[in-house]
Amino acid sequence: MEDYTEDKQFALDDKDEDAFQEDKVVDAMITYVMERYTKAEDSRRIDEERWLRAYRNYRGIYGPDVQFTETEKSRVFIKVTKTKVLAAYNQITDVLFSNNTFPISIEPSVLPEGIVDSVHFDPKAPKEEQATKMPPIIKSMESLYGYGGGDRLPPGATIYSLMDRLGPLKESLSKMPDLKEGPGVTPSAITFFPAQVAAKRMEKKIMDQLDESNASKQLRSTAFEMALFGTGVMKGPFATDKEYPNWDEDGEYNPTIKTVPSTSHVSVWNFYPDPDANNMDEAEYIVERHKLSRSQMRALKKRPFFRTNVIDEVIDLGESYYKKYWEDDLSDYQVDKGVDRFEVLEFWGAVDKELLEQNEVEIPEDLQDIDQLQANIWVCNGKILRLVLNPFKPAKIPYYAVPYELNPYSLFGIGIAENMDDTQTLMNGFMRMAVDNAVLSGNLIFEVDETNLVPGQDLSVYPGKVFRRQGGAPGQGIFGTKFPNVSNENMQLFDKARVLADESTGFPSFAHGQTGVMGVGRTASGISMLMNAASGSIKTVIKNTDDYLLRPIGEAFFSFNMQFDYDPDIKGDLEVKARGTESLMANEVRSQRLMQFLQVASNPALMPFAKFPYIIREIAKSMELDPDKVTNSLEEAARQAELMKQQQAMQPPAPPPQGQQPQGQGVPNVADTAGTGGGNIGIGQVPVPGEQGFTGNEQQPTEQVPPQAEGTGQPT
Repeated sequence: MEDYTEDKQFALDDKDEDAFQEDKVVDAMITYVMERYTKAEDSRRIDEERWLRAYRNYRGIYGPDVQFTETEKSRVFIKVTKTKVLAAYNQITDVLFSNNTFPISIEPSVLPEGIVDSVHFDPKAPKEEQATKMPPIIKSMESLYGYGGGDRLPPGATIYSLMDRLGPLKESLSKMPDLKEGPGVTPSAITFFPAQVAAKRMEKKIMDQLDESNASKQLRSTAFEMALFGTGVMKGPFATDKEYPNWDEDGEYNPTIKTVPSTSHVSVWNFYPDPDANNMDEAEYIVERHKLSRSQMRALKKRPFFRTNVIDEVIDLGESYYKKYWEDDLSDYQVDKGVDRFEVLEFWGAVDKELLEQNEVEIPEDLQDIDQLQANIWVCNGKILRLVLNPFKPAKIPYYAVPYELNPYSLFGIGIAENMDDTQTLMNGFMRMAVDNAVLSGNLIFEVDETNLVPGQDLSVYPGKVFRRQGGAPGQGIFGTKFPNVSNENMQLFDKARVLADESTGFPSFAHGQTGVMGVGRTASGISMLMNAASGSIKTVIKNTDDYLLRPIGEAFFSFNMQFDYDPDIKGDLEVKARGTESLMANEVRSQRLMQFLQVASNPALMPFAKFPYIIREIAKSMELDPDKVTNSLEEAARQAELMKQQQAMQPPAPPPQGQQPQGQGVPNVADTAGTGGGNIGIGQVPVPGEQGFTGNEQQPTEQVPPQAEGTGQPT
């Protein structure tokens, strides 16, 4: 793993080749690699023919299998394949980079181990006596783990103290003696999420590494070959030295060299996998073919565990690159088979332990019982440039092949160009027939009776041509014949073939800009329905990208950092999530649904069950915003909430609206002039014991007032 490898590396020493020539050990290793390379090359010959046809259809080049007759004058090639491939490529990249970020994320496991999910601290809770610390070995484990007896833990059982599982928050929370595991349930409790903090720090680190390695560009190149050839390949991560420009105070250029993990795109033409494997998980080995110049060969000497003496010998032997048969078809010009380059084979795969030991590769003690070990071997001109055990843990082949469309019995998938190969041939044929017919029907065919003409004349026809006659009636020497124009029938067949191309690829023509859509497509809602239906064809492609590329390469970067990065703040029981499929949903629709869910979750009865930080971040993503820039962290959100509470407590109560009685001073208005019982009730407070109007007060005697006589105003 380049500069990230451990101090002790199990690799072939940089010795003179003469030390191994006597026992032919090196020759045996080279033979081992070349046999597998030859087998892979022979097995993929049929795939190469498929790729060549796809490339020719994309470029608009007729292959050697197309034979033209003498009567066919047109050589037109309608490059509908190119249009479909670019449409698929653009849709894939738009989906994967809709948020301008690499579509992977790091999240805590459902039940994280080794790091606590949440802890809380309640400053207002009563102080409890500190519990005694848990001893390193518990005598009785029956109540905790369901077994008892003994002073040893069974295999797989572990005991973690709370402070040991705080992860990145261990230092900041170490001064809180009353820290408890789990989320807080009281209003004054402050909850921390160590597992989530570790996940976000790991995600930021991986995103930074992907950005520094220009992984987005590499992914776009992979997506293009996916659409065109049916398979895209990436490799990594590998530690590389990246130069950052820097000038000192005197103006001297003093660049900063930083070792960073990087990933790269591998052309499918240089990718030779195990022919017996249907996917990368089943592959026993991978061989990548390199075409390196002299300067690139010398640059290998600066990389770890490359044998400098052997590289010098290889350079002295001269260039060894010979073009394959398909390379002439990929280039626009023909050159000699020999090229001023070196052919270098990079092998990753299983090698017999005995063969490694014969090449003086030290085998670790924990691998002594394994018959085959993963190794990396570089070969050129019959020499071993590098031989080292696979530094990755676990030892996996660092290549990722993603199919556009799954081929159930092959590692190589099926692309757009192959799906419409026949329809492209039909469209070309009908268009050539239409063009030839148009040319033929637009000109006259002449019939000449030479007995009526003067012998020895030029019979070519052009405007103003004069023929000399020697006999016969006028007009009988030269006759003109006009052929019928049937190009409309040919164009109808062309349009039918184009419809078949839409169906075979799953990309209708209106999806990439064709005008003149009829029927339901003439309305905005109809276009939306058609576009949603067309997006269904890309769902499987994006799912394949998630399963075969994004998730594996994200896990590779995760393992890389877990193995070679000693920062404890990013480590924990975390898992990689591929987010390509989530981007299939239109951002507007997804944002609308998130807002609806946010309104539902705002119900006080449902608020305890909702993860509001996650909802807010997803809303920001759906709006194509960076959630790390527009949202607060959990700690910042807690501080902001406390500040808002303090500000609300300091503010005076709001005055009542103008024209409305203050609260507590309202007088009931029982006027009901209509007699319907609709009187207005004023604002007031419920009386309390002791106040007038409270029914529970002690009743006082009241003076009896005699009734008055009607109309007199005097007592009766």
